[in-house]
Amino acid sequence: MARIEYVGHATVLVDLDGVRVLTDPLLRNRVAHLRRVAPLDARSRRGVDAVLISHAHYDHLDIPSLEKLGKSLPVVVPRGLARLLRKRRFEAVVEVEVGETFRIGDLDVRAVPAEHDGSRGPFGASATPLGYVITGSRSVYFAGDTDLFDGMGELAPVDVALLPIWGWGPGLGAGHLDPKRAAAAVALIRPELVVPIHWGTYFPIHLGLRGAPAFTDLPPAEFVTAVHETAPGVPVRVLRPGQSLDL
Repeated sequence: MARIEYVGHATVLVDLDGVRVLTDPLLRNRVAHLRRVAPLDARSRRGVDAVLISHAHYDHLDIPSLEKLGKSLPVVVPRGLARLLRKRRFEAVVEVEVGETFRIGDLDVRAVPAEHDGSRGPFGASATPLGYVITGSRSVYFAGDTDLFDGMGELAPVDVALLPIWGWGPGLGAGHLDPKRAAAAVALIRPELVVPIHWGTYFPIHLGLRGAPAFTDLPPAEFVTAVHETAPGVPVRVLRPGQSLDL
């Protein structure tokens, strides 16, 4: 059995061969100045076997969200971030770096490169960002937060690519994939299926006083068009936060 649920932002539940892995949990309806477009379904955090963290940014390594999951749950982080969680009494933190492969139940997970800033603010922890390739009866590439990088094509072959295509505001800073650059990544990786993530989940409160702003819905349509032009033949499945698909 293989199932993908787009919980929202960079949080994806990968349910593969009886093992449930959650990526970059952000499980709050409000985070600082950001508000979630639709309320979170608490069922997405039930029965999780392990968590994969891609990098140190607050919207990817969110300690309150990890605490909701319980401090005994295994959490895999880039090398250099374990101390941050152990200080908060998380009991099962594992550090990895690019090229390492480890097991979660019956799954093999490989840490792969990502091109992104890895610091947690000017005085916080810092570590080299990662993506992960999760392999069992199917293979799933979770990119975390990344821009295009040399060697991205070497991640192939994968069955499913979970690629970030936006963020939480009307614009993007450096080190992110926008819809066109994400489509270029698809052309390099050539997955059997691509699911866009990191879009449509949060927005700054001051930009949505009358509801979610329009920019929360635009990125996936632009991404689908760009993939059809750049990587024809690769199917795209757009999931809104809370939606899932069976593979």
